[in-house]
Parts: sequence; structure tokens; C-alpha cells
Amino acid sequence: MPDAIIQGKTFTPFISAKQILEQVANIAAQISLDYAGKRPLVLGILNGSFMFASDVFRQLDIEAEISFIKLASYKGTTSSGNVVTSIGLEENLQGRHIIIVEDIIDTGKTLYSFLPEVYQRQPASVRIATFLTKPTALQFDVKADYFCFEIDNKFVVGYGLDYDGLGRNLPELYVLKD
Repeated sequence: MPDAIIQGKTFTPFISAKQILEQVANIAAQISLDYAGKRPLVLGILNGSFMFASDVFRQLDIEAEISFIKLASYKGTTSSGNVVTSIGLEENLQGRHIIIVEDIIDTGKTLYSFLPEVYQRQPASVRIATFLTKPTALQFDVKADYFCFEIDNKFVVGYGLDYDGLGRNLPELYVLKD
């Protein structure tokens, strides 16, 4: 995989598409086991999780529904610290098993800010699935129940993650070159 140049910044290959798809299959298999007979609602956080949510959802071998909500806290290569809800949650969550699907948990602020709204709607259960987690960047008490990769506190693009809206279409994951 050659380097990717996005907005004048160089990103080097980090995790291959093959490795990503293997981990996605593992997550989908585990969710299918954990939710057998429960018909969960998979709730993807846009824009970043759309690839991961779609790939996981297609591999589930249980009855499930999917919906999306748009939350954002990034501007450029760093978190803005402010969580903005652009598209609201319209589904009835009461008594439902909810799996929130996120692209990345780094500081944890986005989910930490969103989870009270989810719990206020009285779901039967809530679990979090994320493509990436950055434990060294975590500032809020948010833990993923399912994750594909744990990475250092580096800026990454590809497989749904972007740099100012670009790079989401890369099937691999790339890391910003120092």
C-alpha cells in the first residue's frame, strides 16, 4: 500500500483491508452469539461509522435493525471538545437492546455526551461496538464492549474515518506521518 496524500498531509499504511475485514467478521460473530433471539437495534454514529456499521450489520446472522444518528466532535486532526448533534434519534428505544456503533473512541466525549439521551429512553440494554479505541487518549468513562483494534493516540484515516471530510473511502487504515 503506498502512502496517501490528503489535504497536503502524508498518511502511511497502518492496518490492511484484510485485517480489518477479519476483525469485523469476529465482531459480527460475537454480536450474533450475544444477541441471539433478541433482535437488537444497531445504532450507527455518522459519518465515521457507516462502513464499519454496514460491514458488521451485513455479517450478523440474527434478526436486527439498523438506524443512524449524526454526532460530531472533530475539526481537522483534533477533537473540538464540543459534541454537535446534527440528525436526531427518532426510534423508540424503550425495552430495546441497543448496540451503538462508533468509528473510534479516543477521548470518549462524544459517546459520554450522547449516552444519557439513550438511557433516558429506557432501553433494555446498551452496548458499544467501535472500530478503533485509543485507551491513552480516553478522558471520559466510556468503554467499548466490542472493538476491532486498540491503537496509540495517533491520527488515522480510512475505512470511514476522515481528515476534513476526505479519506473515508480508503479500504485500509492510514496513520498521519510524523
